[in-house]
Amino acid sequence: MTIDTVGGKDVKEEKAERIDIPIIGMTCASCAMTVQGGLSGLQGVDKAEVNFATSKATVHFNPEEINVKDLIKTVKKAGYDVGTASIELPIQGMKCASCVTAIEKALLQKEGITKASVNLATEKARVEYIPAAISLNEIMKTIEGTGYKVLEVPPEETVEDVEKIVHQKEFKKLIIKFYSGLIFGVLIFLGSASKMFPWVPAFLNNFFVLWMLATPVQFWIGWQFYKGAWGAFRHRNANMDTLIVVGTSAAYLYSVAATLFPTFFESGGIKPEVYFDTSAIIITLILLGRLLEARAKGQTSEAIKKLIGLQPKTARVIRDEIEMDIPVEEVLVGDKILVRPGERIAVDGVVVEGKSAVDESMITGESIPVKKEAGDEIIGATINKTGSFTFAATKIGKDTALAQIIKLVQDAQGSKAPIQRLADVISGYFVPIVISIAIATFVIWFNFGPNPSLTFALLNFVAVMIIACPCALGLATPTAVMVGTGKGAENGILIKGGESLETAHKLDTIVFDKTGTLTKGEPEVTDIVTSGSFSEEEILKYAASAEKASEHPLGEAIIKRALEQGINLESPKDFNAIEGHGLEANVDGKIVFLGNKKLMDNKQIRVDSLEEKAEKFAAEGKTPIYVSVDGRSAGLVAVADALKDNSVAAVKKLKSLGLNVIMLTGDNKKTAQAIAYAAGIKNVIPEVLPEDKVLEIKKLQSEGKKVAMIGDGINDAPALAQADVGIAIGSGTDVAIEASDITLIKGDLMGVVAAIELSKRTIRVIKQNLFWAFFYNTAGIPIAAGVLFPFFGILLNPIFASAAMAFSSVTVVSNSLRLGRIKLKT
Repeated sequence: MTIDTVGGKDVKEEKAERIDIPIIGMTCASCAMTVQGGLSGLQGVDKAEVNFATSKATVHFNPEEINVKDLIKTVKKAGYDVGTASIELPIQGMKCASCVTAIEKALLQKEGITKASVNLATEKARVEYIPAAISLNEIMKTIEGTGYKVLEVPPEETVEDVEKIVHQKEFKKLIIKFYSGLIFGVLIFLGSASKMFPWVPAFLNNFFVLWMLATPVQFWIGWQFYKGAWGAFRHRNANMDTLIVVGTSAAYLYSVAATLFPTFFESGGIKPEVYFDTSAIIITLILLGRLLEARAKGQTSEAIKKLIGLQPKTARVIRDEIEMDIPVEEVLVGDKILVRPGERIAVDGVVVEGKSAVDESMITGESIPVKKEAGDEIIGATINKTGSFTFAATKIGKDTALAQIIKLVQDAQGSKAPIQRLADVISGYFVPIVISIAIATFVIWFNFGPNPSLTFALLNFVAVMIIACPCALGLATPTAVMVGTGKGAENGILIKGGESLETAHKLDTIVFDKTGTLTKGEPEVTDIVTSGSFSEEEILKYAASAEKASEHPLGEAIIKRALEQGINLESPKDFNAIEGHGLEANVDGKIVFLGNKKLMDNKQIRVDSLEEKAEKFAAEGKTPIYVSVDGRSAGLVAVADALKDNSVAAVKKLKSLGLNVIMLTGDNKKTAQAIAYAAGIKNVIPEVLPEDKVLEIKKLQSEGKKVAMIGDGINDAPALAQADVGIAIGSGTDVAIEASDITLIKGDLMGVVAAIELSKRTIRVIKQNLFWAFFYNTAGIPIAAGVLFPFFGILLNPIFASAAMAFSSVTVVSNSLRLGRIKLKT
């Protein structure tokens, strides 16, 4: 069904553009009308057509009055979402934060691109776009239009493989050019300072010889700077290369002029001097800085490299009773795979035959090998230790746990923390401001400086251009995020991105779900109390039969006890889960209710004789479950779920960090208080229905608290999503993990402590990096401009300025690498 509306807007035909926007969430024609009404009412929209059948909105609009982002906002405001695709593109040629800003700005100006984030540390751009509005090829052209290159990845290779080859080639070129520059630089320096070194051959003390030696340094060894600066200039940008080229070229060209036209300078009363050593040594020192920076940046991605290296290349598959080694890419779901002692498991699966112990430390961080037997799940990339076994493949390729972990860590390392926004804003204006300061420095020194004023003006101009370092600004945050999230992954803590990492250090309230989070999630029946003429066996039969249709862990405990006692269970009919209260089912023709006191009261079933026992069980931390059959009280089943081994220690540590710890549960007040007391938690919110958990989180947030929610089940997913930081226990459901910001693979609550400590340390390092980057530039540029000369007679030699600039970014990266050496207690 298509609904057409033409607005009465005055839009010039030649300026009108058309875009097809995929709409997600429309369920009927009125939904289409709602979206269409919103779009048609916008100034600048000429025509809007929304097709419910295709779930698309076709909009004709004037881009001078309204852009695609405004259209998307309108769709989302109407309560629907927009279908977008995302792509991560490796980029070659970025040198500083200004490069990042230029690419992001160009991408965000394109209609159809909704988000763009460029990361200098990972050298990647992540772009979210509407496929119907812009093609991938157009996105790549936009990036290349700013003067940078998008690496092409052949189908048979991975991005990591291509990047590795490119980086290795670039590193080798840097080494060759650095050592070449070093040789030329030493010769030029000796020739320029021959008075200090009498043993220097006389021919080196010649302007023309120095010019010959300096020229290859300037235009061969320094060619990459000219190439980068020209690319930026062609697209009306300026970057780090611009500063280097202008600064060194000024020194070089001045020296060339002094060499070729010495009489011109002498006629003006200026002794001709050359500064070939300045330009050559500056370029060589900057290359040294690039070498050290590249090596250090390579270490920031060690975690990803280790994870990728875990994937085995082959698998021993049994097909038609024949064993064969095949590439892991050819394994199919359902394949039987044989694993011998010491071998790495190829893919995820379930053991079908044999027993062993498996080392899962590389995935979960758990150092003790885990026993495996028929029916147990195994994780790909883990190592078989003792016995041989056969397993059936259940997840392959990008669906394996390892592949998902790698993807999550890559996404996290490519993301930006909010703290980086200030650096990004400053980077956009940094280079033009530095050039302006350098020009002002030259003018002031030339007009008001001591003689020879031209020399003073030139050297201070070069020093300002060279000392400025937007690289440090661009690397301050992403390198720390890369190392921090990588360190987390090594310890079984998966952090979704920079924002989650940053928010975690601001937390003041920790909310735990009970079942499966604080407790083991393996409840057991501890007591059975009969009522009236019912026997224990009858109570178990009715209760367990009714629970057969339920997925609640307490129900599983009751079924397990009944089967252990050899009770034959019936298949329930008319099963109905009564949320927050219990369940109802027809078992063998009888209506059975199973649940809490509220359920019994609602059904007007008297359980007075059992209340005292129920309260006693609750005070002991057990969950009392009332059972009624055909409207009569049948008895009481008590189920207990023991605390996890580290729950008490984790709660104690969190409280020592000054955090307010709360337990949120659907259990009755007495049971909840007993379990909370055992865990060391004073604040308890009991008897909370699953859908009300979100409301409790919102209530805490409305009080100004920064809240983390820790849970493991489907019922937790909305609360995890609502919390400032949602932390999912890895042994829980995929839904909860998807809704969370942090996932603890090992399921140990000490991981919560470790995640918060990692966040605090990472943010501390980021702040140190940003302080250094800002302090370096705000202090270094004025000193290079000569502000100390009138007071102390101190001027900064451009060579020292280049050394400071070269090592400023290395300092930032090295500081981030310290995070990789911290010890996390998980």
